[in-house]
Amino acid sequence: MADDIDTAADALPADAAQAEPQDTKSEAPTRSGFIALIGATNAGKSTLVNRLVGAKVSIVSHKVQTTRAIVRGIATHKRAQIVFMDTPGIFKPRRRLDRAMVTTAWGGAKDADRIMLLIDSERGLKGDADMILDGLKEVHQKKILVLNKIDQVSREDLLKLAAAANEKIEFERTFMISALTGSGCEDVMDYLADALPEGPWYYPEDQISDLPMRQLAAEITREKLFLRLHQELPYSSHVETEKWEERKDGSVRIEQVIYVERDSQKKIALGKNGDAIKAISMASRKEISEILEQPVHLFLFVKVRENWGDDPERFREMGLEFPRG
Repeated sequence: MADDIDTAADALPADAAQAEPQDTKSEAPTRSGFIALIGATNAGKSTLVNRLVGAKVSIVSHKVQTTRAIVRGIATHKRAQIVFMDTPGIFKPRRRLDRAMVTTAWGGAKDADRIMLLIDSERGLKGDADMILDGLKEVHQKKILVLNKIDQVSREDLLKLAAAANEKIEFERTFMISALTGSGCEDVMDYLADALPEGPWYYPEDQISDLPMRQLAAEITREKLFLRLHQELPYSSHVETEKWEERKDGSVRIEQVIYVERDSQKKIALGKNGDAIKAISMASRKEISEILEQPVHLFLFVKVRENWGDDPERFREMGLEFPRG
């Protein structure tokens, strides 16, 4: 058999015999698509998007309904560009802002190539998760089930949870992961990279989000606000970047306004002797500076705007459609 191989090689032209094998990977078609990540509040969607993208594109806190509008995180894996749409948590809305967020989440699901339902394994199908499964029956895109926080639940309970969810909805695949540690996340990326349709990429290879920097900076400050004042400040507060000035020395001056609804909330945001607002400013400035890779001068102001949750302009600033009625 060895003689046959040698003879065949000798029969080839000299340049062909010496040629390097072609890189078939470079000839493989590119793939791209949008994945809507939906789930109940605090299921870990933003943590998972940040993990899959490999960088922070969505803010994270223990406060419910932290994500308010769709945040797109862009990941490249193999020959595929996967655009993850981190949607607001789905829950039973009570106020106008709640309705806008839930409507945005379902709208994002219907616009995606695939839907990824994230379920907190510790909570299972209780409450909002069961409601979301019922809502998904009306959505026709292919669906993927992802059980998160698997390190907190026994394997037997995970299998029961997966079976119960798949009885309600026909899922294309089921994955068990930990967004916090990254366990199982590579399997999700491998699957999506092969499952998305062939087509050109939507964004440049080095882009990780379509969120404007001004808006991302405001989101970072809102995250620090929630982390610092989790128990004391209602989630109905809002941050806007009002000024952004690139300076000759290479630094950037940023002015942001924290909107609250009452004077009592303003006092909480400022803190005793301004301690709270100073700590929030320091934490936010540090992270924004790391992302921009340049010095940042951040100035925060707290303003009272009663019933800002009924102001259409604030909704537009957040990227939400103002619900009438």
